[in-house]
Parts: sequence; C-alpha cells; structure tokens
Amino acid sequence: MKNTILLVEDDPDHETLTLRALRKAGIKDPVAVARDGAEALDFLFGTGAHLGRDTTQTPRVVLLDLKLPKVDGIEVLQRMRKHELTRRIPVVVLTTSDEERDLVDSCDFGANDYIRKPVDFEQFIEATRKLDRFWVKS
Repeated sequence: MKNTILLVEDDPDHETLTLRALRKAGIKDPVAVARDGAEALDFLFGTGAHLGRDTTQTPRVVLLDLKLPKVDGIEVLQRMRKHELTRRIPVVVLTTSDEERDLVDSCDFGANDYIRKPVDFEQFIEATRKLDRFWVKS
C-alpha cells in the first residue's frame, strides 16, 4: 500500500479520465479510489468501510477533488493536516474549480499543489506527468 495513490473523485467520468491519464503518463502505482470525502477519510484513518486497514501504510500522494459529497475536499485537507499520521502526505488538489477562494483555501490548508483539470486530454496528460515528477516519484 505504500506506493498507492489515493484518488478522491466523485465524478465517474473524471475518475476514468484521471486513471487513463495516469496510465498514459507512465505512472504504474496502484490507485485506490474514494468517491466522496467521507470515504477518503475512512481510507486514510482506517475507519468505516476501511476499519482494520493498516494505516501506517499511507498513500504516496492524494489526488483530491474539492467539490465532493458528504465531506468537501477542503475539510478532508484540513483533517489530514491536523493528524500526525497524514499531515506529511503530499496532497495535490485536482479540480475543475476556477474559483480563487478554492485556490487560496487549498494553499492555506496545506495542499502541496493545485492543478486545474484542463478540458484538453493532452494537456491533462502533461499535468499528470508533472505530478509524477514532483510527487509520485519523491
């Protein structure tokens, strides 16, 4: 689980696009998918459906959408940064949001990077390659 990427994405089309872009960029790490913020927190802290998961095996990086059901991405980020177990996991906000407030909040609460999902697939693959260079291989 140490090399796992945690993708937190509620939109099935964006999930498929992200997984495809990761493969096209040559990223071979296993990807765990959480489809809402509550599921992401359960995965990270070994609660709920992930009760008993070895939480010492933290994801290599978390790709976090902001607009999520149940618990939004900013709250997931805040809770990660408050907990000793998860505070140092790199978090890349990967979102379609172009709201300035989302960018500011993401930075204020400790996101390592903020990538706006481009509409163009080739641009998205290039953004994913950058992700690999800076966060996945670190």
